[in-house]
Amino acid sequence: MTKIWPAHMDDPDEEKERRDNEGMKPEQPMAPVQMALFKARTVLIFGEIDMKVAERVCGQLLAYAADGSADIRIIINSPGGHVESGDTIHDMIRFCGPRVKIIGTGWVASAGAHIFLGAEKENRFCLPNTRFLLHQPLGGVTGQASDITIEAEEIIKMRERINRIIARETGQTYDKVVEDTDRNFWIGAQDAVAYGLISRVVARADEV
Repeated sequence: MTKIWPAHMDDPDEEKERRDNEGMKPEQPMAPVQMALFKARTVLIFGEIDMKVAERVCGQLLAYAADGSADIRIIINSPGGHVESGDTIHDMIRFCGPRVKIIGTGWVASAGAHIFLGAEKENRFCLPNTRFLLHQPLGGVTGQASDITIEAEEIIKMRERINRIIARETGQTYDKVVEDTDRNFWIGAQDAVAYGLISRVVARADEV
């Protein structure tokens, strides 16, 4: 039997137990911080990217879009995670309707950087001490040789697709992006401007 491990996915048994436990809790009223974020039309993405995060973020984006056409802000600090979850958020940023401005802080890595590139370049910002990490997708597979070959081919296709997105959104050539992402490629805030990842570095909210 073939076994496939997507990057940074939760243990299925632990995830099921967590969902079951959450299902036992009575529905809680919106906390003051959540209410303030809703009024500010702001989404926080902190930590590992997985399907639960994708579901929450997409739900918030759609809720804000239904509430009006004013700008939405996303603040992201993430080490990355599940590529397809990142794909979902990346696409929803453009699908939802209102203009989405995204602000990087801390570190924005891997699938987190892919989400970051969902916003148009003029709407991509970061705080002064932010670092970005670009690299090729990681994964694992065991099983029959034919299945290993299929999954390896899919990882190659995924790598090419993501590199083309990086090239398109930054203005770098595809060949340069392939070379840069062959290993961990770290970029500081000011260098991210030159590379085309962000439009500018900001230090205060009123600069966005």
